[in-house]
Amino acid sequence: MIAPSLFELACRRRPVARTPVWFMRQAGRYLPEYRAVRRRRSLLQICKQPDLAAEVTLQPVDRLGVDAAIIFADLLLPAEPMGLRLEFVAGEGPLIRNPVRSRSDVEALATNHAADLGYVGEAIRLVRRRLDRRIPVIGFVGAPFTFASYIIEGGASRHFVRTKRMMYGEPALWNRLLGKLLKVLAPYAASQVRAGAAAIQVFDSWAGALSPGDYQRYVLPHSRDLIRRIGRAGVPVIHFSTGVGGYYAMLDQAGADVLSLDWRVELDKAWEAIGHRSAVQGNLDPAALFAPLPELRRQVVDILRRAGGRPGHIFNLGHGILPETPVENVKAVVEMVREFSTR
Repeated sequence: MIAPSLFELACRRRPVARTPVWFMRQAGRYLPEYRAVRRRRSLLQICKQPDLAAEVTLQPVDRLGVDAAIIFADLLLPAEPMGLRLEFVAGEGPLIRNPVRSRSDVEALATNHAADLGYVGEAIRLVRRRLDRRIPVIGFVGAPFTFASYIIEGGASRHFVRTKRMMYGEPALWNRLLGKLLKVLAPYAASQVRAGAAAIQVFDSWAGALSPGDYQRYVLPHSRDLIRRIGRAGVPVIHFSTGVGGYYAMLDQAGADVLSLDWRVELDKAWEAIGHRSAVQGNLDPAALFAPLPELRRQVVDILRRAGGRPGHIFNLGHGILPETPVENVKAVVEMVREFSTR
C-alpha cells in the first residue's frame, strides 16, 4: 500500500505534518517555459497532444515545489465531442461558434462520445509515470452551470442574459440541457480517475453571477448530481467557485469533500459557516502575488492562522495565477506555507 499524500490527507480532513499547497493555473502564461511552448502550439494543440500537456503540467512542479500537479486541459474540451465548434481567440478567450440557444440545439448535442477525450487521460498517465508517485495529479471538469453558460453565451459573459433567459423562461429545457451535460461530464471525470487522478476539481467559475435563490433552484440539484457521480470513483472532489460569499453554505450542500474559497471571504468565518463539515482550499488573492514579500508574507500567515492548524486546509489562491505574476513570488509563497505551517 502507498501512503496517501499530504494533499489527499487534507482533502479527507486527516491530520498532516504541514499544510499542502498548490495553485490554480500553476502551469500557465506567467512561466517563461510555458510561453516558449505556446509560441509553437495553440492551447488546443497542447491539450490534445498528451506529451505536450504532460510537459506543461510538470513545468511548475519542481520549480515551485508544490504538493500537487493539476493536469493541463480546459474545462470546455467536452464541447467538441458534443458537436460544438470550440476555438480560442487571442484577446477573447474561448468561443463557441455554434452556441446552444434553442430546443433543437439542445437535442442535437451528442452525449455518447466522451471517449473522444481520451487524450486527457493519456496525459494524466504520462504525468503520473514521470512523477513516479512523488505528488498526486488533480483532474478537473466544468460544473454544469458554468459549462452551460459558456455554450449558451458562446463565450465569456458579463451579464449571462441568454443563459438566464433560458433558465427562467424555459426551465424544462434548462434541465434537459444540464441533464445532457451530466451524461458527458461525469464519465469524463471518471475516465480521469481511471487514468490516475487522485482528486477531481469541479470548476463553477461563474456561479457568482447567480442569486442564492437562483443557485438553489436552478443549479444546486445538478451540481450535487455531478459531484455525487464523481464521488463514486472513490477520490475526493473539490468544488470551486468565486463571488459566492453570500451562500457558501449552500455550495457546501452540493456535497464535495473540499470547498474552494475565494479571497472575498475570511477563511475562518467561511469554514465555520459550513460547520467544518468539509475541507477548505484557499484563499489568497492572486493579485497579492505582485505585492512586496513582507506584505505577501503577512497575508499568507494570516490565512494559515485563520485555518488554525485544523485538519482539512489546502493552501491555494482564490482563483488562478495571473499572467505576468513574478515566478519568484509564487515560489516564495510555497516556502512561507511550509515554514509557518510546519512551525
